[in-house]
Amino acid sequence: MIKTLSVDERFELIKRNTEEVITEEELKKLLKEKKKPVVYLGTAITGKPHVGYFVWVLKFADFIKAGFKAKVLLADLHGALDNTPWIVLEKRYDYYKKVLPLMFEAVGVDTKNLEFIKGSEFQLKPEYMYDVLQLSTLVSLHDARKSASEVVKNIQGDSAKLAGFIYPLMQIMDEQYLDVDIQYAGVDQRRIMVLAREILPKIGYKPRIEIMTPLIPGLQGSEGKMSASIEGSKIDLLDDYETIKKKINNADCIAGNPDNGIMAFLKYVLMVIKEDKKESFIVERDKKYGGNLSYKSYEEVEKDFVSKKLHPLDLKNAVAKEISVLLNSIQKKRAVLEKFAKEAYSKE
Repeated sequence: MIKTLSVDERFELIKRNTEEVITEEELKKLLKEKKKPVVYLGTAITGKPHVGYFVWVLKFADFIKAGFKAKVLLADLHGALDNTPWIVLEKRYDYYKKVLPLMFEAVGVDTKNLEFIKGSEFQLKPEYMYDVLQLSTLVSLHDARKSASEVVKNIQGDSAKLAGFIYPLMQIMDEQYLDVDIQYAGVDQRRIMVLAREILPKIGYKPRIEIMTPLIPGLQGSEGKMSASIEGSKIDLLDDYETIKKKINNADCIAGNPDNGIMAFLKYVLMVIKEDKKESFIVERDKKYGGNLSYKSYEEVEKDFVSKKLHPLDLKNAVAKEISVLLNSIQKKRAVLEKFAKEAYSKE
């Protein structure tokens, strides 16, 4: 029998591992007043999805457990506005549509309350574009650029493309036309989300609750996020174990300093899975080095890492193994996914 969560339990589940909730009071009110709220996340069809996407996949799992209807916007037009060539746009959409549901299945998400929506199926309708044009008369170039500066490529400087300024306006309108109560995204989307709260009421629509989670740093260098465009910074969903191990072994991970991509991935992905399953994270070591280590929480791992009881190489080996296990079910579809990926990305 599935336990019914209280409002407070649902609130804490949604809030865990978040960077910011705008606002917590509105979220509590929503949970009290609406039986099945709706949340969405938009992912632009650009680079190949990688393991960093598991951060939001797991947060969506939290929303679903908390009784939400969850919508994933496969934002094909946003992909085009952010430099995806139009000629491969449909192929990239096909790859995203194929691989993202497998990520949810890999972490055991109940998908009956999960919906995938193609952006162009509603974003080209006259009423949507009319409202985007309304927004364009209210948002300055300065504010559009500022809001999208951490999200859209090539929006800075005199050679900035007009597309980059349209991007945030469409993201704002998505909240209304997807009929959601919450937009969820990484913290890099914050400025667009804040602008949405400010500007939607000016054309007669309600502001939404905005929820953000941290970004996973790239494997090489603590600055910036894990990026599909930087090969060494991320683990691809189709990387085999040897490739995963090589990338992890080459990752920045200084003894005693937890500020790196490996520790962040452990905190926001692997340990979330372990804790929800009530399993321990095992670091295998030779008996002459003290034998295996077992951890039930991220805090325990960080404590041993900071005190240098846990060596970076032992941590890396354990993380590489866990990532390989996580990707196992996805990679059972390798042949099909590689075909889709080749068609979508070979022209880069």
